[in-house]
Amino acid sequence: MSNARTARFSRRGILAAGGALGLGALVTACGSEDSTDGGSDSKASAKSGPWSFKDDRGKNVQLDKVPANIVAFTGVAAALFDYGVSVKGVFGPTKTQDGKPDVQAGDMDISKVTILGNSWDQFNVEKYAALAPDVLISTMFDSVGTLWYVPEASKDKIAKLAPSVGISVYDRQLTAPLQRMWELAEALGGDMKSAKVTDAKKRFEEASERLRKAAKAHPDIKVMAGSASQELFYVSGTNLSVDLEYFKALGVNFVEPPEKAKAKGGGWFESLSWENVDKYAADIIMMDDRSSAIQPANITEATWKKLPAVKAGQVISRSAEPILSYDKCVPLVENLAKAIESAKKVS
Repeated sequence: MSNARTARFSRRGILAAGGALGLGALVTACGSEDSTDGGSDSKASAKSGPWSFKDDRGKNVQLDKVPANIVAFTGVAAALFDYGVSVKGVFGPTKTQDGKPDVQAGDMDISKVTILGNSWDQFNVEKYAALAPDVLISTMFDSVGTLWYVPEASKDKIAKLAPSVGISVYDRQLTAPLQRMWELAEALGGDMKSAKVTDAKKRFEEASERLRKAAKAHPDIKVMAGSASQELFYVSGTNLSVDLEYFKALGVNFVEPPEKAKAKGGGWFESLSWENVDKYAADIIMMDDRSSAIQPANITEATWKKLPAVKAGQVISRSAEPILSYDKCVPLVENLAKAIESAKKVS
């Protein structure tokens, strides 16, 4: 996947902040979806009986039975896997160029799922139809219900084959979509009372408290969230991103690009040339860990290497699209807490 996408509202730029600004596809009500607010809880009444789930668009998906043939965005599938729910097909970054699981695939065995598309605008509709899907599930990075990684060009064909469920990760704290994914997994038959699942939730709560205490004890430590492409360095603001909004609520002191500077990024981020990568002073830099971004070890720009946080070894990874299971979010919180606890003031 090329990192040299820098035009206004380009996929590369938008992905840099973990958000979407109208890209992808807006999948509208289809099949048995109901856009009314009629009551429906989020649990399956019985595995052999009717199933319903109201998603974050307010659409109530109703089926004759619990979905068996599930197709999902890779990160969603990875979260469901952690809760014991398997999917038949995935779309989105799943496999790296050397054939290994993408970071967004989590613990899934990618050899056991049908990959319908591995990058932006890839979605094999024929393969999708052959899976006889009961439901398609993805996240949403905007306020209008655009399903992440569902291509604009084929969204109508896709929508006719099965109803869809959208979980919003737009302008809310991490705990909200984590809870929604928990509810969805439970509705799909996940074992939410297993020791692994309940322990992960407890560990997440403990990690969050650790981060809160670290931030309170070190209020002078400034954190910058960044992402690298060949031409540009993106600085994310906390607004709109589920992880950063949550960390800020816990007290973390973030670099915040002014709204005017973030305008070209739709309010998500500011784009900087590598010559200006030192615009903001930071003690810790969190770098986008997705395969679409250049990783810190591969950044060759001299201006990057001169940054105080880089010279001090105070660069950590950031999952701009967190896998929404408690198990996968624990290390995200713990790593930031540890970094703040041990950081030297270098800015």
